[in-house]
Amino acid sequence: MSQEQVAADASEDALAEIAVVDYGLGNLRSVTRGLERAGAAVEITDDREAIRAADGIVLPGVGAFREGVENAGPFRDDLLEAAADGQPVFGICLGMQMLLTDSEEAEREGQGDARGLDLIPGTNRRFDEGQKVPHMGWNEINVERDHPLLEGVDGEYAYFVHSYYAVPDDEDAVVATTDYGLDFASVVANEDGTVFGTQFHPEKSGETGLTILRNFVDICADR
Repeated sequence: MSQEQVAADASEDALAEIAVVDYGLGNLRSVTRGLERAGAAVEITDDREAIRAADGIVLPGVGAFREGVENAGPFRDDLLEAAADGQPVFGICLGMQMLLTDSEEAEREGQGDARGLDLIPGTNRRFDEGQKVPHMGWNEINVERDHPLLEGVDGEYAYFVHSYYAVPDDEDAVVATTDYGLDFASVVANEDGTVFGTQFHPEKSGETGLTILRNFVDICADR
């Protein structure tokens, strides 16, 4: 059997087709493997048509906020249109921060203003000087309100690596919090619930992360 046939069979058996946006930042292979384990057919792509044709979109990311939003600039309109159409958009780590309006990081680094996608209005702030940064390692997820992404997940631990945290304008956008000297938003979502993000890396968070990725695939399959 050819590799093409194997891929076609896998796609037919998949619960949903997910596009992982390749904009030059993020551990795309780890995210892809996690989503495949969760039952999805996954395409890492920078093709705008493929992104819009998928059942759901993942915006991964590691690194600086300004670099992230600039690299993702060519996909900005597509991501905004996807969100407006109810296509699930899942931001991970920096990808979650990019869902917000802006970040203190660009100003702190002397890079001027850098505007995020503004799909979840708010800003990203740096942890206080008294806290060790980056926040790195395993920490607890405390669910604040129901959302299908976190079904079956509360009080579980996930893996974090970050120096900035999201502060949405609307407190109802906070789905889950984590204590790191302060309670910060570790999962956020828009009002419709179709745009959401995790500050932690589900693809590095063992069975807890796999549960979250399965929930995401189910959300996309039910669309």
